[in-house]
Amino acid sequence: MASFPMNAWYAAAYDVELGRSLLARTICNQKIVFYRKEDGSPVALEDACWHRLLPLSLGRLQGDQVVCGYHGLVFNEGGRCTHMPSQASINPSACVRSFPVLQKHRLVWVWPGDPALADPGLVPDLHWNDDPAWAGDGKLIQVKCDYRLVIDNLMDLTHETFVHGSSIGNAAVAEAPFVATHGERFATITRWMENIEPPPFWAGQIRHARAYVGPVDRWQIIRFEAPCTVTIDVGVAEAGSGARGSEGRPGDRSRGVNGQVLNTITPETDGSCHYFWAFARNYCLGEQRLTHELREGVSRIFREDEAVLEAQQRAIDERPGYSFYNLNIDAGAMWARRLIDRRIAAEAPVGPGGARTIPLRAA
Repeated sequence: MASFPMNAWYAAAYDVELGRSLLARTICNQKIVFYRKEDGSPVALEDACWHRLLPLSLGRLQGDQVVCGYHGLVFNEGGRCTHMPSQASINPSACVRSFPVLQKHRLVWVWPGDPALADPGLVPDLHWNDDPAWAGDGKLIQVKCDYRLVIDNLMDLTHETFVHGSSIGNAAVAEAPFVATHGERFATITRWMENIEPPPFWAGQIRHARAYVGPVDRWQIIRFEAPCTVTIDVGVAEAGSGARGSEGRPGDRSRGVNGQVLNTITPETDGSCHYFWAFARNYCLGEQRLTHELREGVSRIFREDEAVLEAQQRAIDERPGYSFYNLNIDAGAMWARRLIDRRIAAEAPVGPGGARTIPLRAA
């Protein structure tokens, strides 16, 4: 069974990574070259020249077109060859695949599957990345593991107690009850920890923003959007201040600090992934220094995850066919995987040879 669906929007780059130069990325086992046209709009092409398969990313831009670095064939944004050296006529089959691509929420997204199904309305919701009511920043991590291991990690935050005990974790996370819900496209884990001692990270944030020291009510609301996006509503508020709310009524978080951990994980190969993350906050919005400190602090936390995930992948590779055991805390990860599997099953091979991928070149 395949490990990822092809018909989905996957993050390919942060907006600041893509400019008037050629950027090579592997997305879902497909090598793609990205660039911006002179008007700023993104382009994504198959990273292999039609003529002799040299990666186009080793060439150069000429206006809005790519010039192959081997023999000078020129390809436009649609993948069509517009010039061949030493001949007036152009072979009509000379083209490379062009991928649907767009920019939204500070990320460049690409659709590696059937272009006819590339609905812009299906781009995952990461609006906090460019919402003026929030401030934040993030990074890209290259992780040598199956992208689903990252999703497992994000859907079960009890690991914070053991992996991140010096920053965001404490015993309350591992022992607090949670509620799991799911639909056709989303799965959610909701956990509240009331009247607890805050872990070091959150103690520092509420002290800085609200000048408060003492017990807190803490929340983690994890929302998975198939196939590979996880947003986590996190924060702490003064204990008993009403942050949780009651049945049918939203809570009052004004005496606390609220963050959004934004994660979207793009399969690179079957055993590696591009992990795009950001941390956004709705307090102290004008403090650029705090934005930088939070980005670097969260980056150190995620490096701890990276070490665990890559060690886990190595152990999996050493034990082919091993099946995981599941605990109650794995409910979110189990539902996320079921939703992913449904997407993959919907793309099951039906043609001769059972090919899943769209042919790279289409005249």
